Amino acid sequence: MTAPETASIPLSSAQRWRAFWVCVSVAAFTILDLSKINVGLPAIEGSLGASSTQLQLVVSGYILAFGLALVPFGRLGDQRSRKTLFIVGLSVFTVASALCASAPTIEVLLAARLLQGLAAGIQMPQVMGTIQQLFVGKERGRAFGLFGATIGIATAFGPTLGGIMVAVGGWRWIFWFNVPLCLVVLAGVILLLPQTRRATAGRLQLDPVGIVLFALTILSLMWPFLFTTGSPEDDPARWWLLSAFVVFAAAFFWWERRYAASGRQPLIPFALFRIPSFRNGTLVSVAYFTAIPPMFLLTTLFLQTGVGITPVGAGMVSIGFAVASAVTSYYGGVLVNRFGRPLVTVGLGVVLVSVAALAVVAYTMPPETVSFGMAAVLLVAGAGGGLVIAPNQTLALSKIPVREGGLAGSVGQLGQRVGTSVGTAIGLSLFYATIFRESDADLSALAVYHDAFAYGMAAVGVFVALAFLVSVVDLMSGRRNADDVPQAAS
Repeated sequence: MTAPETASIPLSSAQRWRAFWVCVSVAAFTILDLSKINVGLPAIEGSLGASSTQLQLVVSGYILAFGLALVPFGRLGDQRSRKTLFIVGLSVFTVASALCASAPTIEVLLAARLLQGLAAGIQMPQVMGTIQQLFVGKERGRAFGLFGATIGIATAFGPTLGGIMVAVGGWRWIFWFNVPLCLVVLAGVILLLPQTRRATAGRLQLDPVGIVLFALTILSLMWPFLFTTGSPEDDPARWWLLSAFVVFAAAFFWWERRYAASGRQPLIPFALFRIPSFRNGTLVSVAYFTAIPPMFLLTTLFLQTGVGITPVGAGMVSIGFAVASAVTSYYGGVLVNRFGRPLVTVGLGVVLVSVAALAVVAYTMPPETVSFGMAAVLLVAGAGGGLVIAPNQTLALSKIPVREGGLAGSVGQLGQRVGTSVGTAIGLSLFYATIFRESDADLSALAVYHDAFAYGMAAVGVFVALAFLVSVVDLMSGRRNADDVPQAAS
């Protein structure tokens, strides 16, 4: 068992918390761009004449580039200066946001979104690694609680913010909004963020063969899902790429084992997964983030296209989730040291019940009031979700050495991004496939959207149930006291 290390940055409490809020600001707008674009998709379709596949790529292309960059730049941040990578990532993100906002065609928008996702993948691992170095023990639990609260707010408030931007100035304002925000945070990074790691004197070890195999593995896994829209034009041949995924994944695993045996640092040290708290926490996180982003996307699509609610109105439905998850994330981060894994299990149970309730509300409430019913259910779901993100993050990283904090955090983030891509593709394909299938049936338009939403939410429910099952199995294994309750480092 690898013991946790103490925080490695000798700063005052005030300096640590100022640096923490700079990091959290970076994470917040990085996650915001995952969800606030959702309500702008109909406007982008009308403005640029985008196809359903192109609209899917506007969302998932960002996630793909994000996921590809996470692990290499997590390793780079552990070996070199995280502050420098923050500055690089923020600068590229600012430029990419301006390119998105001014894109004259859908092709330019797609290219700019890929660049934006790359920038997100550069900076996000540095957030997790820096927090891991800044804090230790109960203070780290509190920090991850506040971090989880911020991520919960950003994930849930994204559609609302996106709706406001569309109402104010059109979909382009979704991206123009990033530019001044990035510049302010960039100034905070330069002025307030400490140097978290000195450049190592030795040669940089980035495992180029491992990076190529890793990229091919992730690309072949995500590509079929990126091009799954539920449209009759979907090419079934895309699923053959999953065979290539198996080959590349096996080659990557073999190479990494061989590379580590030679005494060098592999891209992903698989020994991390022998730590039960990290392995189980990562599995819970992947399943949870496979469910939650598509839950928001399906809800906004149902309300906008099925019920006819404005983008602002559809986005505001998730405000209750944001507020409730912020509150419970903070307290979850504080209480996780006392209760451990049961806290996460209870939260997942609440979310699971809420997912089923969303489908019931969609079917049973009239169009005039269904958004209020959904908002009430999402309020309850947010209370449960806040008990998942921050406590699970604390548990997953509780036994990880500080020197590998950036890499471990990026591996967890990678799982979340792959999960988001897969979950979004599955949810959207079920949603749109149902609309295409039932459009010629003798059903009202609203009834078709009821069925489409129900099928999409069924997939969401399956993934939340998987996360709940992993958490329950872990709880029943008897490892909670030994592996899941973080102990303050001496």
